[in-house]
Amino acid sequence: MVNSNDFLFQTKGKIRAFDTAFSENYESKKDTQEEFEQQIGQLRLLQSKLYAQSRQGVLIILQAMDAAGKDGVIKHVMSGVNPQGCKVVSFKAPSAEELAHDYMWRCMKAMPERGHIGIFNRSYYEEVLIARIHPQLLQRQNLPFYHSKLHTDEKFWSQRYADIVNIEKYYINNGYMILKFFLNVSKDEQKKRFLSRIDNASKNWKFEMGDVSERQYWDPYQQAYQLMLENTNHKMAPWYVIPADKKWYMRLVISRIIVEKLKSLQLEFPQVSKKHLEEIEHARVILEKEK
Repeated sequence: MVNSNDFLFQTKGKIRAFDTAFSENYESKKDTQEEFEQQIGQLRLLQSKLYAQSRQGVLIILQAMDAAGKDGVIKHVMSGVNPQGCKVVSFKAPSAEELAHDYMWRCMKAMPERGHIGIFNRSYYEEVLIARIHPQLLQRQNLPFYHSKLHTDEKFWSQRYADIVNIEKYYINNGYMILKFFLNVSKDEQKKRFLSRIDNASKNWKFEMGDVSERQYWDPYQQAYQLMLENTNHKMAPWYVIPADKKWYMRLVISRIIVEKLKSLQLEFPQVSKKHLEEIEHARVILEKEK
């Protein structure tokens, strides 16, 4: 079995060096099912301890091209998690209220409480991805120093990368674990999934013409992701590049990494004090005396 470190992005690495169709020695979803269910069982227990302890929080960030499988990861990997201690936020185009604030505002507002797992389906990283591909979006942010050639100014993007890293370090220093996954899907596989959404009536609701329009920017997006990974990959919150052409394997790898990292927190159910134990025994006496 491969190690989770095999999926870590190296600062000087290249996205193209990662095989989007890699699946170890597994040949089908059926081959992974037993291990996947074991991982989900472990995740369920670890989340219970995280929630009970309520001292640390976990943020999971999913970034990817369209149709890479973000929704499926949330649905399947988090299937065993208690919804009471888990919150999913899917970030769409910002509202007028959100545009009136700094670009991190809506994400910081959505950070999970301690004891909870938060999942960002897309995130503040869109601000160095789609905003870089479509710089006209920056005009809507009413930045006081915006000018027409801002998107060509590397100082601007370098500052955004630095701000993101600094904010992540701030949260980590305050008891949060941040797990960042880039779901690495190939262009050919994305095409297959778009066609499936078109051909399958039950999937038509998933299809948007804008998804196809964005395919013309595939290469610029790959470059934007490359720069994002290079500039925001840091020891406290590294990026994992997950092969996404085989959804069943992608989900298995992500579940492994989440379980491994939660175990590293050494979570335990809170110890009950002597006084509390005495109160419990007193309660038992009262209840047993009831007719």
